[in-house]
Amino acid sequence: MAEPVVTPADQPLERPGAGVRDALVVVPCRPLQPTLEFFTKRLGFRVDAIFPADSPATAELSGHGLTLRLEPCADPADGTPGAHIVLRLRCDDPAAIAGGETELVAPNGTRVQLVDADPALVLPPVQQSLVVARMRDDAAWGVGRAGMEYRDIIPGRQGGRFIGSHIRITTDGLVPDYVHYHKVRFQMIYCHKGWVRLVYEDQGEPFVLEAGDCVLQPPEIRHRVLESGGGLEVIELGCPAEHETLADHSMPLPTGAFDPDKDFGGQRFVRHDASEAAWHPWRFEGFEYRDIGIGAATDGLAGVRVARPAGADHTPPSAHDAEFVFAFVLHGSCTLVCEGHDPVELRDGDTVVVPAGLVHSFTDCSADLELLDVTLPELVPTR
Repeated sequence: MAEPVVTPADQPLERPGAGVRDALVVVPCRPLQPTLEFFTKRLGFRVDAIFPADSPATAELSGHGLTLRLEPCADPADGTPGAHIVLRLRCDDPAAIAGGETELVAPNGTRVQLVDADPALVLPPVQQSLVVARMRDDAAWGVGRAGMEYRDIIPGRQGGRFIGSHIRITTDGLVPDYVHYHKVRFQMIYCHKGWVRLVYEDQGEPFVLEAGDCVLQPPEIRHRVLESGGGLEVIELGCPAEHETLADHSMPLPTGAFDPDKDFGGQRFVRHDASEAAWHPWRFEGFEYRDIGIGAATDGLAGVRVARPAGADHTPPSAHDAEFVFAFVLHGSCTLVCEGHDPVELRDGDTVVVPAGLVHSFTDCSADLELLDVTLPELVPTR
């Protein structure tokens, strides 16, 4: 492994816009006074600036983490200049803000939506289907967050219940990331190739994740990707498919604390070191696996393993009753045989999601086959 470049933990990454101090929303307004009173008296904003002094036409207001600039509209003949402006206020109790109303309209036509500041995580209903995703076409890669390249490995996303991403960084060095967290039910990252240096809330100093290593990112743990090298590729799985990624500009990482048993939404952080793993018999005879430790850390919500042949070249035909059964071919090859479907040869980088009730097996398994096996729940009911 190439030696990572070590930078001070509090040294920010270079990125455009570092000198920006704040932001505001420009709201067209004419006349000023009725709208000014609406925002200050009804919604609790404060006046930070107002001019000209002799006949105010422009005002800057702040409140609820938002800065507004009320200024004359471009077309004074337009009677509703603010009709297309929508403001959203996140509240602890939206119904208590305005007598049960969840949307207000200012005199200038601005729509104000009152929403929950911390809404509950919404899980789409389970919609299982057979998925086979091949790693054959470079055009399948697209640029995502922090300049990383993403490939969707669960097309259809099981009705929005799960997302799978094959992520790569093709250049070595610092990653333009920031401290952030995710509102999720489940999320893990497996390092497939290369290395990446990461830091997590209350988990000590930054560390390097190498090929074969894995982390469980429990709900809302703050973390940051610092740098990468060696042609980094990781597999990331999450539930639900659509979830919020939120920046935390107030928490410095590392925090200076090390608390491996800290609870994050009922889960514990996991850092799995492949070099120290032991192998055990898999759920299919003639195969073995190394456990990532995610089952124990999630109280059985999910299981993550790397499985390989240990004398057999096929698994017996079987079906399961689990919520989610996923396999990613890390090395080698095999053939997926599913009842009612043509056999499919699988090679490095290919992905399979097998729905409940479908009789299937893996045959013609090469001696060097390794599968990333992810299931919800940890213990898979089979039949």
